Amino acid sequence: MNKKIVFIIWVLSLALNVHATGSLIKAKAYLDVESGQWQSPAHIVIKDGMIEAINPDVMPEGVEVIDLSGQYLVPGLMDMHTHLDLDFNGGFDDIITKEGAAGGALRAAKNAEKTLMAGFTTVRNIGTVHITDELIDVALAEAIDKGWVVGPDVIPAGHMITILGGHGDLTLGLSENLIVQSPINGIVSGVDEAIKAVRYQIKNGAKVIKIHATAGVLSLEDSVGAQQLSNEEMKAIVDEAARHHIKVAAHAHGTAGIIAAIHAGVASIEHGSLLDKEGMRLMKKHGVYLVPTTGLIDSMSGSMDKIDPKMAAKAKYVLPLAQENLSKAIDQGVPIALGTDAPLIPHGQNALELSAMMNRGMSAAEAIRSATINTADLLGLKDRGQIKVGMRADIIAASEDALKNIKALESVGFVMKKGVVYKQ
Repeated sequence: MNKKIVFIIWVLSLALNVHATGSLIKAKAYLDVESGQWQSPAHIVIKDGMIEAINPDVMPEGVEVIDLSGQYLVPGLMDMHTHLDLDFNGGFDDIITKEGAAGGALRAAKNAEKTLMAGFTTVRNIGTVHITDELIDVALAEAIDKGWVVGPDVIPAGHMITILGGHGDLTLGLSENLIVQSPINGIVSGVDEAIKAVRYQIKNGAKVIKIHATAGVLSLEDSVGAQQLSNEEMKAIVDEAARHHIKVAAHAHGTAGIIAAIHAGVASIEHGSLLDKEGMRLMKKHGVYLVPTTGLIDSMSGSMDKIDPKMAAKAKYVLPLAQENLSKAIDQGVPIALGTDAPLIPHGQNALELSAMMNRGMSAAEAIRSATINTADLLGLKDRGQIKVGMRADIIAASEDALKNIKALESVGFVMKKGVVYKQ
């Protein structure tokens, strides 16, 4: 028999054996993210994808030992703002106008694998960005769950919900002879269409709803922060989603739109560039998370000459303000969950956002919490975000102490998701 085939059969049988009998990770230390302290030693017993024991008095027999001597274990990281079906080279026009759903799904699968290998075991994909009725991120999430492709757990939003001609109307700036989008694609005018758009996304598998409360940067409106969805439309969307036990994330740069979205009952504000004191007070009062995405500023700095001049002008105006206001939000204790807006931070480099958080005033432990405990809370998932008995075995390892050098998490050497090793 061909040696390569024999090797593949051996690897598969080993994987099946590990899944059936469990495994034991032996490492230098693991991070207690609640306290922000390393715990040593780190002997983690895993069975059926869950953490069964930590540093037991008697080590289990008949399990696969994963030797990570000298390594530091951290819970799998989570990114609350990705667009896996996109890549960025100064714009998205070629993808939006020339790529169909099948191409978008393959692109998303490629980027999902990059994201998992970077140590991100759960992501919230905050909107399909293709002109199609199909929900690409839902199909991706299901394919990953079935084991067809490799990637993190994906919490899909389907199509973003926005006003006709607003940020998220993918035909904005294109010929009116192209397809006219509808509530099926998330484009709405009025409360009835807003409710229809929510129901369509949920019917077809969305697990979170994304709205555009305001204008944006990488679209052709004149304003970057003007409110777009009305107060009534936002409230109707949140109420309809709540009936299905689904949360709503609100893209919002401008102050009025941020406050309107908070009053409507959203779970998170994406970007929050012009967040003011009143917005911060309301976010703290209602437990609304800020997903700031300021790390993309460094990633985009070399692309400003490639994007549309109108978009570049908006970016140069609003992004420095976003940095300043994030620092204020950190100082005021606003709940914060990590999001990258990948591909604006390239897929697979999501951990760059941790350094951005620290540059705005977080400690290393706070930055890691923003990508673990806080993200799990935002998602309403109680089975991940910590290395703790009874939690999912979503574990990554770095060769350095990430509390001393956060960049150690930009090149993790080990990734486990739900007890299965994907990178070692």
